[in-house]
Amino acid sequence: MDMTQALRPEARGTDGIAGPRPAVAGAPAPQPAAWRPAGVPAAVVPEVITVRTSRGRMTNYNYVAVDPASRQCVLIDPAWEIERYRDVVANADAAPSAILVTHAHPDHVDLAGALAAEYGCPVWMSSEEIAASGFAAPGLVAIDEAPRWIGGLRVEPLLTPGHTPGSVCYRIGENLFTGDVLFAEGCGLCPDADSAYRMYDSLERLKRSLTPATRIFPGHSFGRQPGRRFEQVLQENIYLHFRDRERFAAFRLRGGQDRSRHFDFR
Repeated sequence: MDMTQALRPEARGTDGIAGPRPAVAGAPAPQPAAWRPAGVPAAVVPEVITVRTSRGRMTNYNYVAVDPASRQCVLIDPAWEIERYRDVVANADAAPSAILVTHAHPDHVDLAGALAAEYGCPVWMSSEEIAASGFAAPGLVAIDEAPRWIGGLRVEPLLTPGHTPGSVCYRIGENLFTGDVLFAEGCGLCPDADSAYRMYDSLERLKRSLTPATRIFPGHSFGRQPGRRFEQVLQENIYLHFRDRERFAAFRLRGGQDRSRHFDFR
């Protein structure tokens, strides 16, 4: 069953900002994302809209994060059903200012170029992922970990390699958009031992840097709904319980896994 779900803000954060609005009817021309100037009001808590889309065996969870004041928004890993995104953006009275891509696999970049061209906004991807994948799209911007601002939203990229060499999670307030790095039920596939070691390091970084109240919004679900608090994921997800890289890698790459379950999306 397709689902669109919005989590609306209840409070304001403490880091402030001002940023660009895309080129849409009646809106000012877009400006580059930038650090918050002095005197700009504090950053806001975003409205998070979950968009569930499918094609064939693939079911993805993609997201729209909206600044409730300016109505500027970002689209995260848009794929498969373009009319869904047009409807979500229109119903939210929102204006896309950037496409945020966690990694370059087809089910996460499927609509990035088309929507960037339609809304006149850039596509963000880590420089490491661009170099490793050769991905190209209109308006592609190679990003590092410097925070960027979209309206009242502070967007912080976190480089979290493992599933791919340049995978990124995006932190917006107390929300983390994880792509295929961290699911409620597990973590992304790793092609070899070196990648599994990097995945372990990335998950350890998240464990050190996230607050218990951070809500996790992954690219796929295998039963649990997106938006669970990190404290819940930390208790329930076995991949967050390993004490060293070797044991983690051995488990992640273990034989006898039922590959059909890798696509048992819900």
